[in-house]
Amino acid sequence: METFRHRRRMRHVATQARAASAGVLDDDDDNEHEHHDVKHDSAVRIFVAVAKENQLTRRPVIPSPISRSGCTKEAQPEEDPSVSARLQRLQNNYEDFGMRRTVEGILVVHDHGHPHILMLQIANAFFKLPGDYLKPGEDDVDGLKRRLDERLAPPSESKQFNASHGVDNEWEIGDCLAQWWRPNFETFMYPFVPAHITKPKECKKLFLVQMPERKVLAVPKNMKLLAIPLFELYDNAARYGPQLSAIPHLLSRYNFIYQ
Repeated sequence: METFRHRRRMRHVATQARAASAGVLDDDDDNEHEHHDVKHDSAVRIFVAVAKENQLTRRPVIPSPISRSGCTKEAQPEEDPSVSARLQRLQNNYEDFGMRRTVEGILVVHDHGHPHILMLQIANAFFKLPGDYLKPGEDDVDGLKRRLDERLAPPSESKQFNASHGVDNEWEIGDCLAQWWRPNFETFMYPFVPAHITKPKECKKLFLVQMPERKVLAVPKNMKLLAIPLFELYDNAARYGPQLSAIPHLLSRYNFIYQ
């Protein structure tokens, strides 16, 4: 009997949702089920919102081809010699400025009709997205552009910089695709704030970034810039970690157009 009631209730919710999307809700039907108005109305709103969201998020993305001009620049050593030193610096900064805000860019390119993500490899083992922590009060988008320039833009005295300076080659910062939270001064980060945490120590945002055709990249000498295909990242947390291996899921909402 309980199963039958549950099925009937779910059929009613579906009917309400279809009616809401068509704008033809029946007042009598609302009165008949007034004890369940809150539940049904919430379900209707969620159903319609999801439907509208699905219609809006299949936006096209046009990745740049994987081959592009580039050069090298001076090495950029890591600020901390070890993970423990990095976490200690995070704790010191937290005491002075509060929660750290970090931004990183998901730079999409393509090769043979398949999306690739540009990543920096350090010491032939460690992979990371370009980006870093922000200054206190700094805007996310402006800060990400600054960090991308620091990491990948040619030096101001180089001929590559002179050739591209003044050309329409700004980083095209798109949607924020994910937020990762560090609840404590530890290496673990989560795509949610645990319920018992009221003061997370770091928030990292990942943004979709599209590069103009004329963008010239300069890679620090102590790093490699690699294009990792989505099929390599997918379900490969053992090699790339949970954040990077989740990128194929984050990008599944987009339609890629290859030119």
